[in-house]
Amino acid sequence: DALPILQTKADRLVQKSICTSLARKFPLLTVIGEEDLPLSDVEEELIEAGHSEEVLKHSCPAQYRGIKEEELVVWVDPLDGTKEYTEGLLDHVTVLIGIAYEGKAIAGVINQPYYNYQAGNDAVLGRTIWGVLGLGSFGFQLKEVPDGKHIITTTRSHSNKLVNDCIAAMNPDKVVRVGGAGNKIIQLIEGQASAYVFASLGCKKWDTCAPEAVLHAVGGKLTDIHGNAFQYHKDRKS
Repeated sequence: DALPILQTKADRLVQKSICTSLARKFPLLTVIGEEDLPLSDVEEELIEAGHSEEVLKHSCPAQYRGIKEEELVVWVDPLDGTKEYTEGLLDHVTVLIGIAYEGKAIAGVINQPYYNYQAGNDAVLGRTIWGVLGLGSFGFQLKEVPDGKHIITTTRSHSNKLVNDCIAAMNPDKVVRVGGAGNKIIQLIEGQASAYVFASLGCKKWDTCAPEAVLHAVGGKLTDIHGNAFQYHKDRKS
């Protein structure tokens, strides 16, 4: 049986903040969020009008400088790992913003709002990982799994026989089960896993666009079960 699709107040508020802020600053953008919400009647305190000086220190790759605003599609998952969020597993939770051009994920942001939440009062809470093809990915320390180790990360809460059979056929040394597509990609880029396997339906374009861009920007690859690239045209949500 299909699991219920959870939606919290946090999902709705975060999406309103991101999508409305982008729409105001870039009115020709196509912005697609996971939740079906209107952009009207959004509280002003939710609007973000600033920008990151740190990010703007980097030069945009030459192949993207001529892109027009209306040619971009932004995919937003306001709370990736909602089930884990409701269970208090806050380190699994991410906010995902992916940018696609001509159907290809070219840039992405993975925000971990609760990163370090168990590290004590002196720890800095939260972090933002971001990447652009042709530029690289930032906000984390790129690592690989130890030599000779084959570690798979997969779903914590949406497993089934096919997923488990596929993983077993790979004979991994270890299986890391975590929530959220963004969190799974973090496992890869920080050397906690060498492959992300989810041989099942369920992932949407707002789940994969941002993580794919971050992963591809450091030399990784994300595809469907047949090895085909994902397409992020605005009319293809799954």
